[in-house]
Amino acid sequence: MKRRTLSLRLGVLVILLAVLMAAFFGILWDLQLNRRDYYTQRLTKPVGTVETVPAARGELTDRYGRSLVTNQVVYQVTLNTNLMGEQQNDILLELVRVAQEHDVSWPDTLPLTTEDPCFFNIGSVSETNRKNYVKLSKELGWKETKGPGLLAELRQFYGVDEAVSDADARLVVGIRYELSLRAKELIWSGYVFASGVDMDFISAVRERSLAGVVISPVTTRKYSTTYAAHILGRTGPMDRNEWKIYKEQGYAMNETVGKDGVERAFESLLRGQAGKQLVERNAKGKIVSHSWTEEPAPGANVALTIDLPLQQKVEDTLAAKLPTLTDEGAGGGAAVMIDVHNGDVLAMASYPTYDLSTIYQDTELYKATATDPLEPFLNRATDGRYAPGSTFKPLVATAALQEGIITPTTKIQDTGVYRYYSSPQPACWLWRQSRATHGWVNVSKAIEVSCNVFFYEVGRLTGIRTIDDYAAKFGLGQPTGIELPEKVGTVAGPDYTASIGQIWYEGNVMSAAIGQENNQFTPLQMANYTATLANGGTHYAAHLLKSVKSNDYSETLETYQPKVLDQIDIDPENLAAIHKGMIDLTTTGSLRGYFRDLDFTVAAKTGSVQVAGQDTSNATFICFAPADDPQVALAIVAQKGGSGSGLAGLAADILDYYFNAQNSFTTATEENTLLR
Repeated sequence: MKRRTLSLRLGVLVILLAVLMAAFFGILWDLQLNRRDYYTQRLTKPVGTVETVPAARGELTDRYGRSLVTNQVVYQVTLNTNLMGEQQNDILLELVRVAQEHDVSWPDTLPLTTEDPCFFNIGSVSETNRKNYVKLSKELGWKETKGPGLLAELRQFYGVDEAVSDADARLVVGIRYELSLRAKELIWSGYVFASGVDMDFISAVRERSLAGVVISPVTTRKYSTTYAAHILGRTGPMDRNEWKIYKEQGYAMNETVGKDGVERAFESLLRGQAGKQLVERNAKGKIVSHSWTEEPAPGANVALTIDLPLQQKVEDTLAAKLPTLTDEGAGGGAAVMIDVHNGDVLAMASYPTYDLSTIYQDTELYKATATDPLEPFLNRATDGRYAPGSTFKPLVATAALQEGIITPTTKIQDTGVYRYYSSPQPACWLWRQSRATHGWVNVSKAIEVSCNVFFYEVGRLTGIRTIDDYAAKFGLGQPTGIELPEKVGTVAGPDYTASIGQIWYEGNVMSAAIGQENNQFTPLQMANYTATLANGGTHYAAHLLKSVKSNDYSETLETYQPKVLDQIDIDPENLAAIHKGMIDLTTTGSLRGYFRDLDFTVAAKTGSVQVAGQDTSNATFICFAPADDPQVALAIVAQKGGSGSGLAGLAADILDYYFNAQNSFTTATEENTLLR
């Protein structure tokens, strides 16, 4: 009975297996023979994806249409590892061999030397890359992170075949490592194997039909000038913090944005509107067709207020003259020229500077620049803060005259040493130098000869609160309105002194009145203050935007309208007294030798400030011209520049060029035509 039951069950099982096998073979028959054409077609049919295509970025020009920054199309090689499959390492090795043949470099920050035998070398990478390596090695669980067995572990981790030499394996794992950094979002930007490569390299890569190696044209910035680096700024991939901001504005994660300078300030104008295209690729990832679903709209072109030849003149003058001012050589410096009628920044230079067209492409040059003790990347015009010294005296004079503390004819005796307080009793510079005095002087003469005793007394009588109020009206210690990030500086007084945990004493007003104490202003603020003093009290916002034009230059979309930040009431007789002192300095005073050959008159004031821990004083200089009909204001600062009078020659050269050089005001031959 049991045998019959067992036989029955075996029979049923055999029948079921036979049915299943028949069904399986039937399906295979159907797939391979009956439906072969259908599935072959599906396998070879291109796969379509919708991709975001950034719009062409708008161009930058100077105030007269001269080209500053344009666009150029270059070829870029990127990697799509999803299309490489199990052949990823072989494909990458073939790619790097082609790159080596054509002398093309690629990003590789793995701290492992590329020479055989390879060894760990953390000193070969930057601090940021070192931190990234530590984080990634921990996250991926590498046991050997810096010993001689690191390459062996990486070979195993990334599945590099044993037949591949250690030298070749090092090249492959270097790229795999870079891709891992981005996969773990330790580096936010996508991995670009090479950019700006020539057609020989592109042809060699295409000949090999490497799956997942994507070659595409991209638009990059092209600099038409080596000047104005601190103004123009650069573009680059977004970091994670920028992405948090830009994603709300509809940006794709891999878009390029302005990183600093006007590239960042005018990002919304320059960017344009990205488009979308349907891209179809075959099984090897090669593009077989593409079509627009939404065409990109190019960005607008932005005209800046700067005059390029003038900017060049100012930068060249600083570079040539600043190192010669003192025996030990001057340090960094800056110069800013502003149109007194509207706040246009005509030139804004920071020394030392750098060349945007090369600095970010040359690794060694970048490192040398970044570690230079003079800090070339620092924009001293907007971020450098300096005591103004005696260039602050015209402001104190304005406050005292307008508040009725003195009149243009009031005279104060310079006794050499100011003895109002029992302590301190500061001396005038002339007394310290030669034990002489300026005698009885009025406000005009005090400005011309820079009499400290006069301003000690006037500062005490006026009071620090009033002086601070006028400083704010002139824009000192306040935002200038410039579109770039800027430091606002500090105005000396009880409030600031308390904020740093110190005590303000009544006698501190003497030092504040001659532009020292805690007075710290940027060269841009000094230039704008001078412009306000020149035009009679209208404090305009400083700005770099001149106009916005359509991408084809056929239409003006926006023209900047001057913004008045404050209006200071200065009686004409008071203003004339202040201007007289500044004019006398350049016509009959100590600076007459620098300006006598100019065919216009200049009004100026010098300053010299001793800095703690520094043997040589900082030099400051402000001026406006022509004195009888002010058009422009200029401020110059030189760290370790010695006396402010040493900057007079620089100012004279710059002003002479501005008013007399034929090419300074060259305009386009036709409307909306670029000068290149």
